[in-house]
Amino acid sequence: MVLSNIEIHKALDDGRLVIDPEPTPRTPTSGNPDCPYDTTSVDLRLGSTLSIPNSGPYAYDLRNPGIAPFLSQNCTHIQINPTGGFTLNTNQFVLGETLERLGLPIKPDLPTLAARIEGKSSFARCGLLVHFTAPTIHAGFDGKLTLEMILLGNNKMVLVPGMKICQLIVEEVKGTPFPNPSQFQGQTSPAGVP
Repeated sequence: MVLSNIEIHKALDDGRLVIDPEPTPRTPTSGNPDCPYDTTSVDLRLGSTLSIPNSGPYAYDLRNPGIAPFLSQNCTHIQINPTGGFTLNTNQFVLGETLERLGLPIKPDLPTLAARIEGKSSFARCGLLVHFTAPTIHAGFDGKLTLEMILLGNNKMVLVPGMKICQLIVEEVKGTPFPNPSQFQGQTSPAGVP
């Protein structure tokens, strides 16, 4: 079951969902009509770090464990210029991160939540994919979200820290799962390392 904006607020209040810093305002006002909560999602913003995979003589071999340290060693890590941004070229692939840290704690006394990350239609119409085939955020996850971004449009796009880049859709899980943290638990960088 997908949570409405009101249910997302309740989940934030009772600690089943952690978004830090919490998106504001919770509702649109005449003074601030730019509310990050849509009817069934909440917008998340682009962080300030990008990891750009280097070309090299290696091939990804995911039979070997530890893709996060491998990516960390084989990427160029940059801080996005806060005023000029980063110009993403057509067919360029980068790893970004959300500004916000997300937590989906498993609490036996409260319904458990999972989530998924989706692109925003305005970016999609310009050809930007913010994730490929990995939208799922499992119950128990805690960390920043990595954005696997590629620009398929015909024109370049400027990425600026703090821009609303994606939307989080929150769902209730039936039953309480046992913890099974992924290799990306606690990640604080786009490559996936803590």
